[in-house]
Amino acid sequence: MTGKLFEKFNEVQITQTFKKREFILEKSDEFNGKTITNYIKFQCVQDRTSIIDKVNTGDQIKVHFNIRGNRSEKNGQVNYFTNLEAWRIEQSFESSANTEVREPSSHGDAYNVADSSDDLPF
Repeated sequence: MTGKLFEKFNEVQITQTFKKREFILEKSDEFNGKTITNYIKFQCVQDRTSIIDKVNTGDQIKVHFNIRGNRSEKNGQVNYFTNLEAWRIEQSFESSANTEVREPSSHGDAYNVADSSDDLPF
């Protein structure tokens, strides 16, 4: 998803073993001659909390993310939560080259394949 970085927040240590950092992406689209602007909250977790450091508020960015859903039950009440977990952020440029983006591996690594004619394994 591409848009403008509207706001980024400080890292928060939720538990002793879990930390997150949230940011807001401003996304504007034309619909029936009107501009519709949405403000979409993403989160980065654990070792990915620093990926937002390299961009500034107002920058055009491309966010790669996974959708995560959770169920929570407390005092007989069931709640469902949906989180957009960012795992990669790129600055977005008008004349960006086409690249193939693959999902992160089970280890959380993400990579691009910019030129598939390169036979090197690294």
